[in-house]
Amino acid sequence: MSLTRNLFSRRPFQAEAPHAPQPRVARPHTARGELLDRVLPLGLTGSVTRLSGLALSVTAFPAPLGAWCRVERQGAAPLRAEVVGFQDHEAVLLCEGDLAGVRPGSRVVLERSAPTLRVGPGLLGRVLDGSGRLLDQGPAPHLPDRMSFQPAPGSPLDRPRIDTPLATGIRALDAFLTCGLGQRLGIFAGSGVGKSVLLGQISRHSSADVNVVVLIGERGREVREFLEDNLGAEGLARSVVVAATSDESPLVRRRAASVGAALAEYFRDRGQNVLLVVDSITRLALAQREIGLAAGEPPATRGFPPSVFALLPRVLERSGRTAKGSITGLYTVLVEGDDPQEPIADTVRGILDGHVMLSRRLAERGHFPAIDLLSSLSRVMGDVVTREHLGAAAGVRRILAAYAQAEDLVSIGAYQTGSRREVDVALRETDNLHRFLCQGRDEWTDWATLQRELVTLARRLDAVEDKRGQVPFSR
Repeated sequence: MSLTRNLFSRRPFQAEAPHAPQPRVARPHTARGELLDRVLPLGLTGSVTRLSGLALSVTAFPAPLGAWCRVERQGAAPLRAEVVGFQDHEAVLLCEGDLAGVRPGSRVVLERSAPTLRVGPGLLGRVLDGSGRLLDQGPAPHLPDRMSFQPAPGSPLDRPRIDTPLATGIRALDAFLTCGLGQRLGIFAGSGVGKSVLLGQISRHSSADVNVVVLIGERGREVREFLEDNLGAEGLARSVVVAATSDESPLVRRRAASVGAALAEYFRDRGQNVLLVVDSITRLALAQREIGLAAGEPPATRGFPPSVFALLPRVLERSGRTAKGSITGLYTVLVEGDDPQEPIADTVRGILDGHVMLSRRLAERGHFPAIDLLSSLSRVMGDVVTREHLGAAAGVRRILAAYAQAEDLVSIGAYQTGSRREVDVALRETDNLHRFLCQGRDEWTDWATLQRELVTLARRLDAVEDKRGQVPFSR
């Protein structure tokens, strides 16, 4: 039997008394024995002393933070729980399911002090829950490897620079907000502006080798809709989907982000370019808020405890490029009340390498994807595209910015033709601009075609301006 199987195999716990832990089994003083003691100390038990909200307090239970436990219940199956904090010499646990049947004195058993995830190429095309267990009805895959939920962070000097573009198939993104392999990009949007459709389009048509899609806090019915309508059979075939719906425990919702990151790191270490999609970071923060408040943390900014703002960089920094492969992160943020300055959105925007703002105003006009180009930014675009591409994008942006400034005057008929050359060009070329920026759900554009169309559009705009005396950008 291999060391891996010995290390994580389940063994029965036989406690001498319900309130006293059984002594550890003596093992030879070897590296293997020390590893076993550290990862799976046998016989550690405790008992429930009180219940406060969602949190259980367990006495005589020195389990480490993050350990998985089993809570026995009266007349019901045991619950899985996780150690989330300590108070007054007691361990604070949160359970994954309903607490019905838990009583004072209920036995708590340590199952695993360093949880890991079974992984393998057989997970492609499968759907997992927030703890990494299969949700679909397919056959059990062969999963020969294990990954840690929370690996130690690597040195920032070991990360190569981002210098290769990732084609998403979305013209507005690839032309003006070009994403690089290993970049972390945020998609900021309110509800109902086409965020899920955009994620599905990118997952189906991007140039990444593997997609890892993490759905956190979604409605139960939306998971199947995303799989069938947005992702589709083509996208699912090269994807692993992790789904933790809104009715599940905050532990499961938070853990889903770790499961998705661990899966992405596994495929990255196999030399592949991975697209990690997390929808959404806001619901991850809400799950951590529930956990933090249950563990006794004081609420800070708008009711969010400090652990929320400590969690965000740990989650977001797991994307990036290494010498083996890359993880390109797409993280959605639900903008509360369409306010991009709310705490979670503001914090995430400061960590990421770029942000894409989806506009409700554009969505109401039927402009999809509803990307507000003038409010969006890719911080690595200048490192991954050619000078011609960058110049063409800047030329089109100049026309769009000029039109945005004069839009109110145009809409009420107060704009006088000839007042500003860029606005005149935008008005003449409205159809071409709209045709380039809008895209159907099943439409996509490859990278070479995109560059040709962008340069053609920019030269057309400059040609119109040149008739009025302005020097084109390409000269």
